[in-house]
Amino acid sequence: MSTTGVIRCKAAVAWEPGKPLTIEDVEVAPPKVHEVRIKIIASGVCHTDQEYLTGQFRQFAAGIVESVGPEVTKFSQGDKVIPLFLPQCGECERCLSPKTNQCRKNWANTQAGVMADGTSRISYNGQQVYQFLGVSSFSQYTVVPDTSLAKIRSDAPLNKVCLLGCGVSTGYGAAVKAAKVEERSSCAVFGLGAVGLAAIMGCQAAKACKIIGVDVNPERFEKARLFGATECVNPRDHAKTIQEVLLDMTSGGVDYALECVGSPVVMTSAFESTRDAWGTCVIVGWSESEAINIKVEKILMGRTLKGTYFGDWKSVEDVPTLVDDYMNEKLKLDEFITDQLPLEKINVAFDHMKKGKGIRTVINLWPEETTPTVETV
Repeated sequence: MSTTGVIRCKAAVAWEPGKPLTIEDVEVAPPKVHEVRIKIIASGVCHTDQEYLTGQFRQFAAGIVESVGPEVTKFSQGDKVIPLFLPQCGECERCLSPKTNQCRKNWANTQAGVMADGTSRISYNGQQVYQFLGVSSFSQYTVVPDTSLAKIRSDAPLNKVCLLGCGVSTGYGAAVKAAKVEERSSCAVFGLGAVGLAAIMGCQAAKACKIIGVDVNPERFEKARLFGATECVNPRDHAKTIQEVLLDMTSGGVDYALECVGSPVVMTSAFESTRDAWGTCVIVGWSESEAINIKVEKILMGRTLKGTYFGDWKSVEDVPTLVDDYMNEKLKLDEFITDQLPLEKINVAFDHMKKGKGIRTVINLWPEETTPTVETV
């Protein structure tokens, strides 16, 4: 079905960099051709959300289809869905290739916060509000392209599986898809936030025999062990560099290193912690403008350095499978969630993140005790 009305609802809006989000009454226009309007039930808050305030941003959420635009054939009102910052049109050269998941359908526009026609579907007092990566999951309703949406099973808890729209899938896929960690191998995961913990979970799923978690915050070590780390190291506890420490711990280096911080310095350390001849380092952490310092000899001696985006998953087709894995208890999600807050307290979630408190906060956009009235006009 398709509706023609504008929906008025609540949204957390970033008006300028470095300032707290404000809760505003916004208007969400109906979906246009190949677009879907979604009632967002739950959204996660991650470090790249925080980084948006200085230039970078990612979102992940889950919701229910409210209406569909013309020419939409794969979604119907009431479907449970996960919006995606990475599209999968299923038709382009990249989608048809098993070598990549990086579809570029509507890419330039969604990166700029608008839909295919160059405009946003969300407005405030007549002013266009840009949709972050074409998602805008901090709004009770949003509109996304039908190529940036995954339909999931009807019994999936949306306040849990929303985590699969970004960080958890990225870290898990970095290990099992990008690195292709092998049984009885040794691994080091740099950074024990949600992405790093998911990478550890992936290493364990691949049956690695040694999984070393690396972080300067020892409070994260217990959680890392819960996800499968066999030992943890704080670089600040050693006079040697962390790569030297890991070389000593593994008699020459780890088979796989996964960098989940987004720091070029840590990327170099991760790469240099791998074993020569066959060591593989996967860059998972996000950084756009900085350079990595790598000695050519380290590459020539047989090491592999590669990156991954969204864990190499084909977004539309693979996210439903990850949801199935969670429902079948093959994948942890509940353990990532350390807090749940209503939309009105979204800045508290960012404050927790700044202080390194917890792993993932889920924002419930429709708390039962304060369910907003939505007016369709």
